[in-house]
Amino acid sequence: SSSSFSSLPPPRRTLSASTSLSAGHFCASSTRAPPLPDALAGILNSGVIACLRARSGELAMEAAHAVLRGGISVLEVVMSTPGVLEVIRKLRQDYPSSIIGVGTVLSSEDARNAVKAGARFLMSPATIKEVLFDFQGEDVLYIPGVMTPTEVLGAYNSGARIVKIYPASVLGGARYISVLKKPFFHIPMVASQGITIDSIKTYIECGASAVVVSDAIFEKAAMTDGNYNEICRLASYAALQGAQAVKQRRETC
Repeated sequence: SSSSFSSLPPPRRTLSASTSLSAGHFCASSTRAPPLPDALAGILNSGVIACLRARSGELAMEAAHAVLRGGISVLEVVMSTPGVLEVIRKLRQDYPSSIIGVGTVLSSEDARNAVKAGARFLMSPATIKEVLFDFQGEDVLYIPGVMTPTEVLGAYNSGARIVKIYPASVLGGARYISVLKKPFFHIPMVASQGITIDSIKTYIECGASAVVVSDAIFEKAAMTDGNYNEICRLASYAALQGAQAVKQRRETC
């Protein structure tokens, strides 16, 4: 429960929000391999996290290739996807500059397996305290799910660098995000559940740092028919909406 946060150990923040936003901080002048792209900065820059669930690893790979080809830079593959860990490993190899993560992480075991496979971020529908304390670091971002103001503040004070508002559309959509951001203007929020491509701009205007888009990109008929050109087209549209909304928000801040 959210009241249990009071007995938790102090926050273990490894990077400040300002540090994560400084792209220059991650530029190395040495001959070492280039640093991994920062997951939080990538999410804030893109405004869109594409969320993929598929009936098989093969379908997941095809759909993932389609959205990454379409311009999506942040992709979440849900833990229940068959062969999800191998999918993550392959995508990390094929798209080293993209930010690939795992969603619906419900336990430390899920988190451990996802990180071993190369996941750059972990996302949950609730706040899994063990994952927040044990797995978040410079190379892994944890995005806990929260619903109420108490949960938002509890997760942030326990070390979360960004939180997921879930289920967003059921709670009131973009208007609910706008209300939450008034007292918690300093806490980055991702809106998740029931978000259409045409509502991306509204959510970001109302204070969401990014949105999770699932069925609106991985449209059911297109997934069933293997229409990856359509999925690529929807991904391009979503990526454009996110980029434009982020740009507009930064210009008006």
